[in-house]
Amino acid sequence: MRAGKMAPAGGLARGPWVLLAVLALLARAALTLTERYPALSLLQQERHRQRHGPAGEWAEQYSAECDSSFLHFHESDCDIGGSSSCESMLSLNTEKILSQAKLLAEQKRFPFATDNDNTNEELAIAYVLIGNGLYDEAIRHFSTMLQEEPELVSAIYGRGIAYGKKGLHDMKNAELALFELSRVISLEPDHPEVFEQRAEILSPLGRISEALSDLTKAIQLQPSARLYRHRGTLYFISEDYATAHEDFQHSLELNKNQPIAMLYKGLTFFHRGLLKEAIESFKEALKQKADFIDAYKSLGQAYRELGNFDAATESFQKALLLNQNHVQTLQLKGMMLYHHGSLDEALKNFKRCLQLEPYNEVCQYMKGLSHVAMGQFYEGIKAQTKVMLNDPLPGQKASPEYLKVKYLREYSRYLHAHLDTPLTEYNTDTDLPGNFKDHWAKNLPFLIENYEEQPGLQPHIKDVLFQNFESYKPDVQELICAADHLGSMMQYETPGFLPNKRIHRAMGLATLEVMQAVQRTWANSKVRMNGKTRLMQWRDMFDIAVKWRRIADPDQPVLWLDQMPARSLSRGFNNHINLIRGQVINMRYLEYFEKILHFIKDRILVYHGANNPKGLLEVREALEKVHKVEDLLPIMKFNSKTRDGFTVNTKVPSLKDQGKEYDGFTITITGDKVGNILFSVETQTTEERTQLYHAEIDALYKDLTAKGKILILSAELGEVDAVCNLILSLVYYFYNLMPLSRGSSVIAYSVIMGALMASGKEVSGKIPKGKASIKIPKCTSSLVDFEAMTAPGSEAFSKIARSWMNLKSISPSYKSLPSVSETFPTLRTMIEVLNTDSSHCLKKTIVVV
Repeated sequence: MRAGKMAPAGGLARGPWVLLAVLALLARAALTLTERYPALSLLQQERHRQRHGPAGEWAEQYSAECDSSFLHFHESDCDIGGSSSCESMLSLNTEKILSQAKLLAEQKRFPFATDNDNTNEELAIAYVLIGNGLYDEAIRHFSTMLQEEPELVSAIYGRGIAYGKKGLHDMKNAELALFELSRVISLEPDHPEVFEQRAEILSPLGRISEALSDLTKAIQLQPSARLYRHRGTLYFISEDYATAHEDFQHSLELNKNQPIAMLYKGLTFFHRGLLKEAIESFKEALKQKADFIDAYKSLGQAYRELGNFDAATESFQKALLLNQNHVQTLQLKGMMLYHHGSLDEALKNFKRCLQLEPYNEVCQYMKGLSHVAMGQFYEGIKAQTKVMLNDPLPGQKASPEYLKVKYLREYSRYLHAHLDTPLTEYNTDTDLPGNFKDHWAKNLPFLIENYEEQPGLQPHIKDVLFQNFESYKPDVQELICAADHLGSMMQYETPGFLPNKRIHRAMGLATLEVMQAVQRTWANSKVRMNGKTRLMQWRDMFDIAVKWRRIADPDQPVLWLDQMPARSLSRGFNNHINLIRGQVINMRYLEYFEKILHFIKDRILVYHGANNPKGLLEVREALEKVHKVEDLLPIMKFNSKTRDGFTVNTKVPSLKDQGKEYDGFTITITGDKVGNILFSVETQTTEERTQLYHAEIDALYKDLTAKGKILILSAELGEVDAVCNLILSLVYYFYNLMPLSRGSSVIAYSVIMGALMASGKEVSGKIPKGKASIKIPKCTSSLVDFEAMTAPGSEAFSKIARSWMNLKSISPSYKSLPSVSETFPTLRTMIEVLNTDSSHCLKKTIVVV
């Protein structure tokens, strides 16, 4: 480091009056410190504020490290308040302060030290004041020195630091800090630490691009592991994960033993959906720092996203063994347990989280949701109301929990009021107000004109009580265990899908109820739906699964889109899935990228053949080099209409009207470079499109019912095969229609399994870990809805589905099970059975013959 400008001879000589003034200043400072800062230094407070500022959750990782460039006039591995080297000013008297300053001056361990010993001692006193949280006193001291010498670089720099340390929430402090640091840069433009210091002021103000520019200049002057890590952190905050990854990699090459840089490197993988790479980085961070709580927490979250419940639980548990009060781990573990269906265990984590952090909105919301899902409405709504009271401050963005909580509270009241009403006597889709459903399904803020709230909780309706498994009759126990087995068959074995035993049981019960209802229909029996007794229609069959899916997780609006207000339906409802957004890859659908890419390439050739035949050869040659989505970017530039992106529509062939096609889903690609791509698919549910699909499904259901009735009388192989194909064809159109706001996939699959069981066939094969294919039996990952949406027709989908279902004759034991609808006729009984412990079912199995 170059020395600053020398003071004029005798300009700041330590005469007796100067020493007395300093002694008085220090005595006043020590007295002020004792009165105003009894426990927590302002340095700690500032760090706490930064951790919870605009940098977001993961900024805590970076701020936690002690070699931040704030006051980095010497490298330090201390933890403020945690070691003797960071001794608090509280224990220092005036003599010790002067002694500390003298040592600092002798060793020139502060920025821009001069060649004048007296000047250095004066500067050192002010830096000691900063280090102990006495920023105003430090500013006054630097200002006195600058009156004598206006261009004393160390004093300008120190005063800039002190203004920054006073608190950037006051814009005046921020502006003064930036002004002083900019003055230093104009006087001494070749010092990387000044650019880094200015970047640390700019970044909390949201001026990220300016901060990045300063850090880039600092790296050009003198690259270091810390500078690369600092810049990588800002790229990470800006969601430029690929560039952030490069910086963390550079940092680790310069200094490989950096657990925080390794953690951040893992997080750049995590946020791009590269979960296995993220896990390796988190494990490497733990090799470097065995007690690294945040690495264990991040490892747990990566395993959770991968769908590995046991590994995630182990990682979260290791984090909590290191610190049982780690709020973020409690929150993440609780959310994982909720989505695993372990609501009671989840609730314990949310309650502990709130004991430590009473205003944690996520834990408060999840506590309320868990209570409601288990039928404990009084406690649930009380917790929800607390979230509603956390109104965002003016200009502050509302949290996702705040936006959702009023919908949940209204829905909770509705559910409570209907706890003991027979399910056949009311209809959620027609009971809930149209605008409420519309806003809830679209996740809009709760701003509904003339909305009339649901009635409050009625005292005569008691909460749901816990039901022991042993309290059910033996045949009902068999029913529950059969449901658990069937539900587990629906689990997707692909990254992004965490097993949920509560959903498994709910959809297993739905499967059995569909089986029983379809069998009654084929035997000419009528069903009771919405207060009326009539023949069952295809929607009634799906509604059985819908009611179970709804009650398994009341957080999600599972609603029929054609029951929305006419005005919103006429505009169209979009079921939207981002496959790639920026640098974030949706791991759930990764195995389908190649299939969709082939389809896009075919459509591009058709388009250019019709609109640009002269350039077709050039386009064809370019498409041969396309192996991933990013490779399509140059192709877009071949035509002015596709330069900024293009959309491709799939078509669904009709069985009812040969040669006719319906709109399937829309593939959209926009962007100008790698890392700035939107690759998405969506289905637009308009009224006209819905009517076309309904007509197709109506015709298939009518044919299915006729053939089902024949099957009851004659169980010939040909009849069974025809019925199976009709079931799969009907659901093929359901998948492509996507008629529900949520849950279409598992609802449709439970209908497939239930209707097949009614025909005498049981699904004995699990949905494969691999994408089912007739030509390639060795597969990777398979999603039934995407198999239907990407199949060229219903016959192709039937072949694909049957290739993994391994259909066998149904076990006779299923026929002796009690009626699901009669055993669980109300919401209360449904919630009771979903709450019941399922561990007993490990010893009970349905014998398949």
